[in-house]
Amino acid sequence: MEVCIFFLCAMIFLPGIAASVHPVKAFLHHTVHLSCYFPNSQEIDVNNLIIFWQKDTKVVHEVYHGQEKHENLSPEYINRTKVDMAKWTLQLLNAGVEDEGRYQCIIMQKNPEQPKMVIHQSEWSLHIIANYSQPEIAELHSRELKPNGYLNLTCSSSGGYPEPKEVTWLISHENITHSSTAHMDVTQDAVTKLYNVTSKLNIPVPTRSPTNISCLLRLREQLGSLVSVPLGIEIKEKEMEQAKINFFGPLIAVVVVIISALLLAFVILKKRNILSTNHSVSLAV
Repeated sequence: MEVCIFFLCAMIFLPGIAASVHPVKAFLHHTVHLSCYFPNSQEIDVNNLIIFWQKDTKVVHEVYHGQEKHENLSPEYINRTKVDMAKWTLQLLNAGVEDEGRYQCIIMQKNPEQPKMVIHQSEWSLHIIANYSQPEIAELHSRELKPNGYLNLTCSSSGGYPEPKEVTWLISHENITHSSTAHMDVTQDAVTKLYNVTSKLNIPVPTRSPTNISCLLRLREQLGSLVSVPLGIEIKEKEMEQAKINFFGPLIAVVVVIISALLLAFVILKKRNILSTNHSVSLAV
């Protein structure tokens, strides 16, 4: 409560102070550095300052007249912070996903002749990053591929943060690549808060051989992309020839049947015409 009162006092005495928000990115379980950017050009004695870092209404660290105070710290930050007063920087150890959010550093000066006054304020927006595993492609069908069959594939990646942007499938043959953005199923671990992502692809077996299929995972926060090891699809020439036989064989048979039927109909019709003509001649005689 004492910190909140300090902050309200700051707004009363120096309403002109405004803190720009500094974006900060940190990897999961690494140390976050939150600097107050305070040059201290007046060389104010630290013993005359009250310095505290806070997240929302939670006190992260506090230095009171040159001495660190721990009474007001929120439980989740106890034994997780260090301060370097030479650089006006706070170190937040073992950063977790739950540490994401906005932080403030407020520096107040206190002289015996005047009440507490805010002389500096800094603010950060902390974003946590956890590396996703390299996407992996798995086949959900038998490895024996036939030209008239289907490819049933999944692409999966796990243990990342924040939530990914999208999954794209890449299908390449020689120097031509076709891309297709696919639906992705995203789940979040209830304990670690990290994300797992899966995408499915179901397409006819490529007729061009060899063909390479890759899975591209696009990340947020300008973190780039991750790509899987290409899956090579190659149909043997014998199977391709057999597929042609399987396709054209029945087709030829159907054509032969149709032609035979037409020829038979033509012969029958011709015979009928001949008989009709002979009958007419007999009547005339």
